[in-house]
Amino acid sequence: MRLLRNPLNGFRYAIEGVVHVLRTQRHMRFHFLTLVMVLIVSLIFKLSREEVLVLLFTITLVLMAEMFNTAIEAAVDLVTQTYHPLAKFAKDIAAGAVLIATVNALAVGFLLFFGGDRLKVVSKEIGLHTPDAATVLVVGFVLLAAMITMWKVAGGKGKLWRGGIVSGHTAIGFFLATTIMFMSKTIAVGVLAFLLAVLIAQSRVEGGIHTLGEVVMGALLATGIACAVYIWLGPVL
Repeated sequence: MRLLRNPLNGFRYAIEGVVHVLRTQRHMRFHFLTLVMVLIVSLIFKLSREEVLVLLFTITLVLMAEMFNTAIEAAVDLVTQTYHPLAKFAKDIAAGAVLIATVNALAVGFLLFFGGDRLKVVSKEIGLHTPDAATVLVVGFVLLAAMITMWKVAGGKGKLWRGGIVSGHTAIGFFLATTIMFMSKTIAVGVLAFLLAVLIAQSRVEGGIHTLGEVVMGALLATGIACAVYIWLGPVL
């Protein structure tokens, strides 16, 4: 009971639920991979803040529908292990919700990336239009978080917030350090930011939470994503 009173435990249990779905449900892994690809395309197309908001909401709707579907299937299997028409009915309805959310996501994606004269003017807009810095930061961070989650789940080692084949804390530190470097455009500020990121990495190694290789992988992943995003969207910074 004392553990349940800790507000952080609820957050940890929620994270464990996400990890469990990713490890056990092939469709959820496909949705996460699609999330990464869509975010990359959104950066290439330099979508506006409003378009990114619609995109993120749509993706979240699909992920939530898939998780509810998995939860309902688990609850039904817990109640009965034999065939029952109502059990099948409940599972079919949950699967139908995922289907509706997926069809909606396809429609939204088509309208955002291919609707109207988008393809005709995309080459001109890519050169002229750039999203604001906040939008770039949010999309880049969500992209990094999705890739770290998939990497850790695939590795099957440790937990999402502790341990794993890649250091998430180090990745976040180096992503923010790279962001500060590009936004400040000052060498001294950038060096200080990276020194702080190195201290985060060192603490993960000294604490025995990660190996040196796992920390380096997190740093390289985050720095690579941040550099790719900010170099491509250079005019916005």
